[in-house]
Amino acid sequence: MTHTASPPLTPAGRDTAPAPPPAGGTPPSATPDRAAAWAELVRLPALFTVPGDTLAGIAAAGGRPGPRALLPIGSSLCLYAAGMVLNDWADRAEDAAERPHRPLPSGRIRPGAALTAACGLTGAGLLLAARAGRPALAVAAPLAATVWAYDLALKHTPAGPAAMAAARGLDLLMGAAAAGSARAAAPSAALLGCHTLAVTAVSRRETTGGSTAAPLAALAATGALTRLVTHRRVRLPAGRRAAAAPGLPGPAPGGGARTTPAGAVTAALAAAYAATAARPYFHAALNPSPPLTQRAVGGGIRATVPLQAALAARSGATATSLLIAALAPAGRLFARRRAMRKVSIT
Repeated sequence: MTHTASPPLTPAGRDTAPAPPPAGGTPPSATPDRAAAWAELVRLPALFTVPGDTLAGIAAAGGRPGPRALLPIGSSLCLYAAGMVLNDWADRAEDAAERPHRPLPSGRIRPGAALTAACGLTGAGLLLAARAGRPALAVAAPLAATVWAYDLALKHTPAGPAAMAAARGLDLLMGAAAAGSARAAAPSAALLGCHTLAVTAVSRRETTGGSTAAPLAALAATGALTRLVTHRRVRLPAGRRAAAAPGLPGPAPGGGARTTPAGAVTAALAAAYAATAARPYFHAALNPSPPLTQRAVGGGIRATVPLQAALAARSGATATSLLIAALAPAGRLFARRRAMRKVSIT
């Protein structure tokens, strides 16, 4: 089903010409309205799911977040925002018919400004990665290439969900590379990529609905990921193995189950992940209407944060996992704002 675009309105929300601005300046509401349009364009609530990639990668590499972690976090935020802006620039003709409320088809932001912003954000992301170190840049470069390839060429192909999953996985690996060991973070990157693959597959039908297969597959993936996060041991780098191993879930010396603080935190965060994602997926599978499919996508995006936190906790970084989990309320706060309610990742 295609949404029909309503007649365009003026910035004042009327079909008559707005009053001219007062002499010597722009209307008082112009700057706030423009800022809101850019916040919608970069998917401000979804940006709170990005730092967890870096922090989970640092935890998987055996590091601890410090001031230098701001460099890869900033790089991730810039590249993610670039991808969101480029997404709308590439889809501006399609959005004019299906999502006329978005900043570009509604005329609140010019396409040329959006493309310039996407280029600038990409450059800033690569520069911050370079400041974080050569290993981080070596991951950021293919990450940026994947983002641009997805938005400009792969999004509407069967390879689209896999490209989005690869981008999330690379984002986590960039944090690990900045901490010194991208290889150690490969299992965590794979789990996060699988979650992203499921969410993206559901999002491809969010404006038309009609698919029960994608929500069911995402529901199954959520269950499998929850089990893997809570039941699979992680081999840490040697520097942290002795300190972190007692906090990892595993069998007790007598053969029974061992409950540890880190294991309990991992289980709680994994349960939060499953609860956040599973319910909207289940509803969308029962009734694959556009509104319920969109809610399933939103639930999948929100579930990214507890999944990142659970990945950090199972790496023995309990404090880091709690820091990641604290990002979720901030994201929900911005998502509740009226201007953000129709925002999606596609």
